[in-house]
Amino acid sequence: MNNFRTEFFRLYDKKTASGELKFSDLGISKDDFTRLCTDSEFILTEEKIKDICITMKLTQEEIQKLWEAYK
Repeated sequence: MNNFRTEFFRLYDKKTASGELKFSDLGISKDDFTRLCTDSEFILTEEKIKDICITMKLTQEEIQKLWEAYK
């Protein structure tokens, strides 16, 4: 699993478990989400990652970790 996927799902699981976020809130297509789950080489576009940071209401620290994992 790539670092981006690991970090994304850590944040996603945390936000969904707390009830702060639902899948439908993300704005990610089901196809992209499925690829993110199953394709170890798949990474979302930079624009989509920026949108997700806002939608998930990530802290500055969480955003930094996600971007570091992207690079």
